[in-house]
Amino acid sequence: MILGTAGHIDHGKTSLVRALTGVDTDRLPEEKKRGITIDLGFAPLKLDDVGIVGVVDVPGHEGFIKTMLAGATGIDLGLLVVSGDEGVMPQTREHLEILRLLNVPVPVVAVTKTDLVDADWANLVAEDVRALVAAQQASPPEVIGVSVVTGNGIEDLRAALAVAFREVAPSEGADLFRMPIDRVFSIRGTGTVVSGTIWSGSVRPGDNFRLLPSGKEARVRRVETHGAVVERAEAGNRCAIALSNIAVEDTQRGDVLVDSTDWKPTTRLAARLTVTEEFRAAVTKGRIVQVHLGTSAIPARVRFPLAGAALNSDYAILSLKAPLVARSGDRFVVRSLSPAATIGGGIVVDPHPARGSTKESIAEPPSSEKLLQLLRFAALRGIPREELPIRLGIPAAACDSLAKS
Repeated sequence: MILGTAGHIDHGKTSLVRALTGVDTDRLPEEKKRGITIDLGFAPLKLDDVGIVGVVDVPGHEGFIKTMLAGATGIDLGLLVVSGDEGVMPQTREHLEILRLLNVPVPVVAVTKTDLVDADWANLVAEDVRALVAAQQASPPEVIGVSVVTGNGIEDLRAALAVAFREVAPSEGADLFRMPIDRVFSIRGTGTVVSGTIWSGSVRPGDNFRLLPSGKEARVRRVETHGAVVERAEAGNRCAIALSNIAVEDTQRGDVLVDSTDWKPTTRLAARLTVTEEFRAAVTKGRIVQVHLGTSAIPARVRFPLAGAALNSDYAILSLKAPLVARSGDRFVVRSLSPAATIGGGIVVDPHPARGSTKESIAEPPSSEKLLQLLRFAALRGIPREELPIRLGIPAAACDSLAKS
């Protein structure tokens, strides 16, 4: 299970992660010099009656939203961090909106730096942020005041996170393997290592995988979670995988490690788009936007079904400038290229839509109806059985049940 931080620059996300885990996630010299987080940071967090939870610490600066998005994908819960002396700021709102678009709940909010303000002011900030979060999700968050200087509230925060994670349903392990890569590095004697959050399936040493979109083949040499060598890692785990036959320059953030030839890169997505009210008039057919899916960030043109009209929430075809790996049900975020801003998000309906698809053909019926719909539009070409888990967005066993019904 994965916890992701969110919040404005200099609101104390990294210091809070260090107080909770004992790990300083700022590892780059420039981060140490400037005192801000630039890249993604990772740490293990032990919670009572839960076990080890992976923490992804993201940068808060508006110039690093792309990096924040790469870290936000695949997390189970968000921890919004708001400074008690500043309150809600622009990236507080943008990060919260990104979590909403990715369907990531925020059960707990930490109001930091409470040692710098009086109790009345801290309470005002807490009420403000509670209302902000409650407006976009079903349940209001628990708001906890903390100070990494005095230690006040740290254990209360840890306990609240444990309660929240006890409610998180375990991921489905019996599925095709997919891990969007967020970091690539080399270790002497080990070779190339890729890390990320496993989105589906499981991995063991000796498995034969592929890197997409390049298609390069790789063999798993070693698997680690939270710094410990393991024999198996599965969906929901933070994982570092040592690969044979792959050089560091052969892969990068944005690539995806998969276990099957059934996974195929795509340059077209059928999706249901939702654009925020502020940008509805600006997003019309032909508009180029930036699609953030997994750890990928790729420009795309909105092709369909718009005919010059403004978009609120509708089905569309996105023509991508470069290939990415997607599955039905994947959530993504859409940003404008200039000025750079988060303008909406979407859900993949079909990662490989047929040419000439209509709005009706890409709408989202239940899986059994969608199976019949896919078969109808594939006509005589048919759809190989092994493609169904990706086209329908459900595990192979569930696809078999549908096919027999």
